[in-house]
Amino acid sequence: MDKEIIFLVEEAPEGGYVARALGHSIFTESDTLDAIREEIKDAVRCHFDEGHIPRIARLHFIKEEIVAI
Repeated sequence: MDKEIIFLVEEAPEGGYVARALGHSIFTESDTLDAIREEIKDAVRCHFDEGHIPRIARLHFIKEEIVAI
């Protein structure tokens, strides 16, 4: 059992946030940061069998910024 799972969290082009797990087929989206945290918890619980659920989800927030030169 992994102790933690890592998610990349990005702002969605249409608004809100999307999150995807590294090394697992878990993807979720939501309108707010608070909601995406809850969606991640639910998605992890659904993906893993009882007794194999990671104890920690580490979220890496990615923000793309464009600078005109």
